[in-house]
Amino acid sequence: MNKSNLFDKEYKEWIVELKNKLRSVRLKAISTVNALLIEFYWDLGRMIVEKQTQTQWGDKLISQLSKDLQAEFTDISGLSERNIKYCRQFYQFYTSENGQQVIGQFGQQPVAQIPWGHNILIFSKSKNIAEAYFYLQQTIENGWSRDVLALQIKSQLFERQGKAISNFTVTLPEPISDLAQQTLKDPYIFDFLTMTKPFQEKDIERQLVAHITKFLLELGKGFAFVGQQFHLRVGDTDYYIDLLFYHVRLKCYVVIELKNTKFIPEYAGKLNFYLSAVDSLVKSDADQATIGILLCRDKNNFETEFALRDINKPMGVSEFQLTEMLPENLKSSLPSVEEIEEELKKLT
Repeated sequence: MNKSNLFDKEYKEWIVELKNKLRSVRLKAISTVNALLIEFYWDLGRMIVEKQTQTQWGDKLISQLSKDLQAEFTDISGLSERNIKYCRQFYQFYTSENGQQVIGQFGQQPVAQIPWGHNILIFSKSKNIAEAYFYLQQTIENGWSRDVLALQIKSQLFERQGKAISNFTVTLPEPISDLAQQTLKDPYIFDFLTMTKPFQEKDIERQLVAHITKFLLELGKGFAFVGQQFHLRVGDTDYYIDLLFYHVRLKCYVVIELKNTKFIPEYAGKLNFYLSAVDSLVKSDADQATIGILLCRDKNNFETEFALRDINKPMGVSEFQLTEMLPENLKSSLPSVEEIEEELKKLT
């Protein structure tokens, strides 16, 4: 082999390794700086609370402190009066209860592993530490941007996660049953769809697929889209599953059936049939048992639990919500913005 070619090959392999090492060091440096910043904000909040408790300075302290710090450290952002108030709120929020599960050695704590902007969203919007801890962990696990985190908080994910009615405890082994339960929400919120009454199941299904990225975000981490109206042939009859997914963490297929009506027990029987068909015709030996999710517009919890009691396939039942748009015939009867402005001019 030519020596120059050998050198080129070795150099290319070496430079790739060096670049990867540099990226790793840079990420660690950013992470360390972020942890130190969060720890400083915590200490600043603590010192302000203590000083305000000991003196009669009140909020005038924060205003003066902001001016003095910004005058001295002109190159440092985050010293505004507003942000200093967030530092105080940060400390007060996590010390209002037993916050040791979140605050302790900062380098190892969830608050130190996400940016300050994410932290502000969580402690300013959460009702308690349990909710805040949930969003901290979910942000770290899923790598949420601040916009995605804001969306999840607005949709009250904490209150919806794992709340669906299911038979997982009797149809799946532990710990898979617990993990499967946590993948379900109730209700699912499809506010990214633009629907007008009357809603048709096929229209909902089609739009969910058209907005597959947002749909997957609402379903949660681990879902991979397989197909819409997935064809199965059982005996001499053709059947079509509304939506078929594969869950990479549970290692199983997930059948989703949409029903634009209130839940009735017959739906569980039909879904049970589909799960059996997928287990026999699609699932491999390496896959876990197929799970079913029935999404309906409404349900009676007692009736739903009763319907799932003797079903031998794992399934859950959740409601879904749509953002209702005005029908076209009503839109045409409403005044336009220009017409409203014209009437206002007349009034003034």
